Amino acid sequence: MQLPGLTFNTGQVTGDADPEQVSILLQILALMTLFSLAPGLLIMVTSFTRVIVVMSFVRQAMGLQGQPPNQVLIALAIFVTFFVMGPVFDAVWDTALKPYVIDKTIDAEAAWNNAVVPVRDFMLRQTRDTDLGLFMRLAGVDNVATPQEIPLRVVVPAFMISELKTAFQIGFMIYLPFLIVDMVVASVVMSMGMMMLPPLVISMPIKLILFVLVDGWALVVGSVVQSFR
Repeated sequence: MQLPGLTFNTGQVTGDADPEQVSILLQILALMTLFSLAPGLLIMVTSFTRVIVVMSFVRQAMGLQGQPPNQVLIALAIFVTFFVMGPVFDAVWDTALKPYVIDKTIDAEAAWNNAVVPVRDFMLRQTRDTDLGLFMRLAGVDNVATPQEIPLRVVVPAFMISELKTAFQIGFMIYLPFLIVDMVVASVVMSMGMMMLPPLVISMPIKLILFVLVDGWALVVGSVVQSFR
């Protein structure tokens, strides 16, 4: 079996291996591994968690079971995530990927260390001190001179918990006006004696038109983006 720069003959490596070609193969393997882990990384260390949870709350508060579809919500959440994370991704490209892949002025270890810095800074800005302190105690991490010295195994779970807390707080504020509409409609239906008419049949169109009139999607997305500033 012939591979670039290597000849395998009955389990033995014979022939000359070009170090440059072997390095390219290793880089391709590393990129393939990174792409396979990309969905998990997108959820763990970016704004995706907050965005998708808030959008799910919007759909549930309006009483819409399958509209917009999950594919649409996920696609919108991904693009909003890229918008929010744009400065972080630019910093990773300028300080890590470009010097390593294109300029070849740093090695892989230096590229990783440079890439972690802007990502860690973003997570620390969005992480509550209480959540960070919780995982530092659980991990036995203390005597840290600067926040940048906190290991990622502590920062990432603390960041994810903080994101869930913030998303639930925003979701509660989103639920309130829709809950008021449901209560008013239910009271009117009951006072008119229409026991057999589900209030949701009337309240859902009302909530839908109100959401459209106030430009709800722009309001929700804008509020979520501003929450990261």
